[in-house]
Amino acid sequence: MATIGENIKKYRSKLGLTQDDLVRKAEVKHTTLTKIESGSVVKPSVQTMAKIAKALRVSIEDLLK
Repeated sequence: MATIGENIKKYRSKLGLTQDDLVRKAEVKHTTLTKIESGSVVKPSVQTMAKIAKALRVSIEDLLK
């Protein structure tokens, strides 16, 4: 099973987005995204997950699979 960070990276890559692009679209801090993608934050807040999911045009559930 993939981690949340791995799933975010996968969907971000599918859309051709850089981390900077996603940070701007999701309106989250760059450090927050970096920590989630690297796995140092394994349980991001629901608000953060919602912003990232919306920016990636996927559901929160998709990021949790």
